[in-house]
Amino acid sequence: MKFSQSFIPTLRDIPANAEIASHILLLRGGFIRQLGSGLYTWLPLGVRILQKVERIVREELNKKDAQEVLMPFVQPGELWKESHRWDVMGPDLLRMQDRHKNDYCLSPTHEEVITDLFRKNVKSYRELPCNLYQIATKFRDEIRPRFGVLRSREFIMKDGYSFHIDEKSLHATFIAMHEAYSSIFSRLALDFRSVEAHGGVIGDEENREFHVLADTGEDAIAYSEVSSYAANLEKAEAVATGEVAPPSQSLTKVSTPKVRTINGLVECLDVPIEKTVKTLIVQGKDSPIGLVLRGDHELHEIKAAGLPNVLNPLTFTKESEVRHRVGCNVGSIGPVHLQIPYYVDRSAAVLSDFVCGANEDDFHITGVNWNRDESLRNSAIQDFRKVVEGDQAPDGSGPLSILRGIEVGHIFKLGTKYSQTMNATVLDERGDSINVFMGCYGLGITRLAAAVIEQKHDDVGPLWPLEIAPAQVHLVALNVPRSSDVESAANQIYDQLTKQGIEVLYDDREERPGVKFADADLIGIPYRISLGERGLSQDSIEYQYQREAKVELPFDQVVPTVLRDLT
Repeated sequence: MKFSQSFIPTLRDIPANAEIASHILLLRGGFIRQLGSGLYTWLPLGVRILQKVERIVREELNKKDAQEVLMPFVQPGELWKESHRWDVMGPDLLRMQDRHKNDYCLSPTHEEVITDLFRKNVKSYRELPCNLYQIATKFRDEIRPRFGVLRSREFIMKDGYSFHIDEKSLHATFIAMHEAYSSIFSRLALDFRSVEAHGGVIGDEENREFHVLADTGEDAIAYSEVSSYAANLEKAEAVATGEVAPPSQSLTKVSTPKVRTINGLVECLDVPIEKTVKTLIVQGKDSPIGLVLRGDHELHEIKAAGLPNVLNPLTFTKESEVRHRVGCNVGSIGPVHLQIPYYVDRSAAVLSDFVCGANEDDFHITGVNWNRDESLRNSAIQDFRKVVEGDQAPDGSGPLSILRGIEVGHIFKLGTKYSQTMNATVLDERGDSINVFMGCYGLGITRLAAAVIEQKHDDVGPLWPLEIAPAQVHLVALNVPRSSDVESAANQIYDQLTKQGIEVLYDDREERPGVKFADADLIGIPYRISLGERGLSQDSIEYQYQREAKVELPFDQVVPTVLRDLT
């Protein structure tokens, strides 16, 4: 591949509105160009990277006996209505009508289509398990596309689906897909974590997310450094430590004029924030519900929305209704004699002699104890706070650490969620019709390419892993028009390497050395060979891996050295 004959529009300046490394470097290196909000064209070098990612994905999935299909990008709305997700998906689902006024949508995922395919073609348990996947374009109408292809509206995704006679078979494939994904990320030399997660609108049974660790990741991951425990913060369990100490203070109502916040309470009474609790009021199915947290902890809204009788999605009660039902403003609420149902977070439930609102404006209560004070006994204890650094891991292995991660894959056990609503059945050994168990396995191809850069780049450009780099070797010939010797030597190296099956990007342009080296940095091909007139006259050619120290090689050792390093 010769640079002079290739479409590689590199950029010298950082593009406007590009904030993170992958967005900046994919644009500057000539890998992508933006068409519209959340819409990107992948250019030749970018397509080579995507194709190599896809090749790795196919190889690892095929090892696990998954089979590739290709399903339509445009889907009939009637399937989504049948699964009851036509409305659940909300505005992320881009809907349209054809000339006959039939409803359609652009595919954000393919559970409905694959279930319809299965139910029309598979009838017996003897045909199970069945594991199908595709690599195809998806569209989700993101409210705020950002970070380039990490959060775009149109993207390429590998989505897979499996069908099983029972949960045991489903679990076996779930484990096999976990192994396949782990192998994919390991081949890319990525530092990643598999974590417990919430299923969202796809499915709410057992599932795992895969995160590439990077400071720019949108998700926070809680993990143990000495065990395999890891969870997305949406799923991470908050463990309470310690036991409730015996009371040492009496219950006392104190004046706290104009105190409406925890920080104000700490300052007013000079108490540690860990000895305070706050009570938030949310909408319940029958009445408002209180959520009691330690003063320094934050509410986890997804956890809270899953509590019994709490409305989902979580909705905070309006202040006017709070005052009507509780008798005070929101800054003065507490669990003592609270006249509405409430839950206590685990960490708040182990406090003793704590401070809380008195359910009367400008007053709080000190010396509160759960076991002693009659109105607080038998309080309902739940986990609904966010995990913080240093919390104990649920498996007892020690304190949790928190890192940022970019979600690149997600595997689910769907159970019979779709097979029941869409009547996907087979005949079992006894001849009875049963709903099949399903699994779902997603992996972002374009997202993964960007995540690689987020983890592997330096100040001047990307550091592509060899398996997905746009080429293996970047051959830079300097001042070609002035030296036939340089041109001849470069052509010999290019021809010899390509004949050996080595992918080479040969910069044969009539450009200044500075331009060529700057472009080489922006493209990020792992191995670089640089030759100029002066070095060639001394039988010396520069050879470099990534940004490591350059090595001087004689001409006749260049090709053998490259072949040795690449084989």
